[in-house]
Amino acid sequence: MKYAIALLLALVTLPAHAMGPWKRDCLLDVPCAVGDRSYHVREPDDWDGETAMPVLIHFHGWQRTGALPVQHQRISGATRRRGVLLIAPNGLRKTWNMWSPETEDVAFAQAVLEDVAKRYPIDRDNIFISGYSYGSIMAWRVACDRGGQMNVRALLGISGTLSQGEDCAQTPTHVRHVHGLNDNVLDFEYGADGDATYPVALWRQRMGCGDGHVQSSYNVVDFLTFQRTEWADCAMGTGVVLDTHPGGHFIPHGWIGRQLDELLGRVPTYP
Repeated sequence: MKYAIALLLALVTLPAHAMGPWKRDCLLDVPCAVGDRSYHVREPDDWDGETAMPVLIHFHGWQRTGALPVQHQRISGATRRRGVLLIAPNGLRKTWNMWSPETEDVAFAQAVLEDVAKRYPIDRDNIFISGYSYGSIMAWRVACDRGGQMNVRALLGISGTLSQGEDCAQTPTHVRHVHGLNDNVLDFEYGADGDATYPVALWRQRMGCGDGHVQSSYNVVDFLTFQRTEWADCAMGTGVVLDTHPGGHFIPHGWIGRQLDELLGRVPTYP
């Protein structure tokens, strides 16, 4: 009898996620396998093991792996404090095949999302995709090819775009892009007559947006100021945002967290 009581007490004191059906056998530096490919996961700090979570799929930069974003304070530092499940796929040879439509990496991105859904309860209404540098271009490619099919609520691009003349088959619901005006790796792309809104011209046209409106500048940290232009009157409730800053090629402090806060209806905080 005493052994039965001890067993019962042990079960009662287990955290909820330990008793659930979710497969939590790969976290942080231990990748999850999808066929012969893989991705990394970081759970939110306060996840109760049962509640469906928003998902951010973040594509790493050139010559990096998914092990970096799940440890990066400007990426995972944002998601883990906001109840968002961070997913970081691994590119083949530490890069991405994103210059043409429907590459194997696009199919891989969707396969990753479906595999995540087998391992965790996810909020299908809050699927976000992001990336930095080459990873941002990859995120743009996924949004361009399968934004609707994957029900992508928002693309969060950082310092990397497709050609603005790309003919996208699909779109996400929202696009938010940030770029440094002094980026000398993937240069800020000005349009005709110095048009500083050109880096999101593809989405403005594809999503049927009207005139953009320059918003008040804002800071997440004291030493970096963003200037925002927003197109809020796009077709079918979609929207486009372009944030610029005077810096170079980097992930801005607090930018990902700020976007998630706004999209999830949270009061913006840092970090």
